[in-house]
Amino acid sequence: MMLWLILPALILLAWVLTGLLRRYALARSIIDIPNARSSHSVPTPRGGGVAIVASFLLAVPIMASVGALGWNEAWALLGAGAGIAILGFLDDHGHIAARWRLLGHFAASTWVLFCLGGFPPVMFFGVSLELGWFGHVLAVFYLVWLLNLYNFMDGIDGLASVEALCVCLGGALLYVLIGQPMHIWGPLALACATLGFLLWNFPPARIFMGDAGSGFLGIALGILSLQAAWVNSNLLFAWLILLGIFIVDATVTLFRRLLRGEKVYEAHRSHAYQFASRQYGRHLPVTLAVMMINVVWLIPLAVSVALEAVAGWLGLFVAYLPLIYLAFRFRAGQAESR
Repeated sequence: MMLWLILPALILLAWVLTGLLRRYALARSIIDIPNARSSHSVPTPRGGGVAIVASFLLAVPIMASVGALGWNEAWALLGAGAGIAILGFLDDHGHIAARWRLLGHFAASTWVLFCLGGFPPVMFFGVSLELGWFGHVLAVFYLVWLLNLYNFMDGIDGLASVEALCVCLGGALLYVLIGQPMHIWGPLALACATLGFLLWNFPPARIFMGDAGSGFLGIALGILSLQAAWVNSNLLFAWLILLGIFIVDATVTLFRRLLRGEKVYEAHRSHAYQFASRQYGRHLPVTLAVMMINVVWLIPLAVSVALEAVAGWLGLFVAYLPLIYLAFRFRAGQAESR
């Protein structure tokens, strides 16, 4: 019963903390000023994602102490999550060179693999494969890419929050459907902390998430996805499906910019969601479209994979095909017109 009480408390706590952070940002002039590479037009305080971090990490040891979360998963979330959030917070308030940020990202991701016991076996064509050290290295790069792409995709009102909410609720649903409801608490707690922030961030946003929040969500979702794979190897593919919108948009954008020889670490406005928001003239239609794609397309496909109605690799292929089409349809990675 206590666990169910934690969830509404997390929503309330994140909502209150976000309001306090907004006042702090306004008082300290921590404002995101629109420029030529921005997707917004109104100066807006940033750094509200710290409310997600503080609320969720406060709940992690409580959940672990009552057995709702494994301590290995808890230490991964506490160590890597706090480290990435602090790094992002410092970058929000000043500037940290890209090489030092990247070093911190790899250190946090390595800590995660240490806590979780490495990369779990993967099911291919009915065979469980142990990838050994190659799998561990692959998992570290996966976590680093996920936390960075989440930062890249946090560019319009409500988008990163809505995506995290859909992925977490979808992940919790998968646990229930495969008969493992004891694992729902991590995703549900992160969803509730995110919802409290989203009440301030939904279009038109009154505060932005900032690097502390977006990087934290990226690494936290990566940890939850790897932990899910330890519970059931099919869930790795299912979680990759749930994360599909962000993975596809960010990856297509990255490769197209690399092919043009651009510096990928420089700010830009060439993600598909950014082109879409400019095409429609508002952020709200794009954020709602992402929500709908998750609900009517990605979550049902993830469920079919989790229930073994569809092979994981096939479900992932089918899920990503229309997302890749949409990425090119909305010009992901294409050079902006001058």
